[in-house]
Amino acid sequence: MMAASIETAAATKAAHKGRSKPDRFAPNYWPFVIPALIVISAVIVFPWVFTLWMSVNSWTLGQSQVFAGLDNYARLAVDLRFWESLWHTMLYTTLSVAAPLFLGTLAALIFDAQFPFRGLLRGIFVMPMMATPVAIALVWTMMFHPQLGVLNYLLSFVGIGPQEWIYNQSSVIPSLVLVETWQWTPLVMLIVLGGLAAVPREPYESAEIDGANVWQKFRYLTLPMIAPFLMIAVIIRSIDAVKSFDIIYAMTQGGPGTASETINIYLYNTAFAYYDIGYGSAMAVIFFILIVLLSFVLLMVRQRANWSNGEGR
Repeated sequence: MMAASIETAAATKAAHKGRSKPDRFAPNYWPFVIPALIVISAVIVFPWVFTLWMSVNSWTLGQSQVFAGLDNYARLAVDLRFWESLWHTMLYTTLSVAAPLFLGTLAALIFDAQFPFRGLLRGIFVMPMMATPVAIALVWTMMFHPQLGVLNYLLSFVGIGPQEWIYNQSSVIPSLVLVETWQWTPLVMLIVLGGLAAVPREPYESAEIDGANVWQKFRYLTLPMIAPFLMIAVIIRSIDAVKSFDIIYAMTQGGPGTASETINIYLYNTAFAYYDIGYGSAMAVIFFILIVLLSFVLLMVRQRANWSNGEGR
C-alpha cells in the first residue's frame, strides 16, 4: 500500500516536472516582433504623427514654425482651389473606374470564349499594365500633340478635325482618363476572368433548355455570379485612381491652368512648390480621411455583394 503511494507520488512529481520544463524553456517571440514594430513605427506611425503635428502649425520653408491650431483647416474650408481640386479628383476617379470596369468586363467575356490564339492575344492585351507610368505619360503626350500627334492624324481619316486633348481645359480630364483606361483595363479583365472561371456551367445549360438568349443569360446568371469580383475591381481601381499622381503630373502638371489639378497635385504644389508645409500637411490629413471614408464605403458595399452561392460574406 505504502509502496503504491510512493510510486504515485513519484509519478505525479515526474509529471509536474515534465510539464514545467516546457514552461521554463518556452520560446520567446518578442525579439522577432520588436524589430518589425520599430520599422512599422518609423515608416508609418511617425510620418503620420509628424504630419498631424505640422498640420496645426504655420510653417513656410525658410521661416520659423508657429503654432496655428486649426487655422490651416479653417483655411481649407474657404479655399476655392482646394474644392476645385476635390471636384477634379472625384470626376477623374469616377471616370477612371467606370471606363475600365465596362471595357474590362467586355474584354473578359470575349477572352473567356474559345477561339484560336486566345492565349497570345491575352498576353498582348495585358502588356499596357506592365509599362511604367512616366513612360506611358511621355508616349501619350506625344500622341496628344495637336499638330504632330498621331491621334489627330488618325481622326482625319474619319473626317474628324484636330482635337486639343490635354491642351484644352474642357477635354484634359477625359484625355487623362483615356490613358488611365488604356493602362488598367487589362487588370479588370484579369479579375473578371478569374470570376468567370469560377462560374458553374450547369445553370447555363438549364437556361438554354428554357430558351434564354445571350442577354438574359448574362443579366440573370453571369452578372450576379461575378458581382463580387466586379466589386474587387472597383475597390482596387478606386483606391488607385483617387491617389493618382505620376501620369497627371508628367502630362499636365495640373494644367492647363488648374483644369486637371487633383488634390494630389495641389498638395504637392502647396508643400514643395510654394513651400507652405503646414497648409500642405493639413491638406494631406483631410485627403487621408477622405480615402479612409471611401475605403470604408467600398468595403461595406463589398460585404453586401453575394457570392455565387447566394450567401453574403
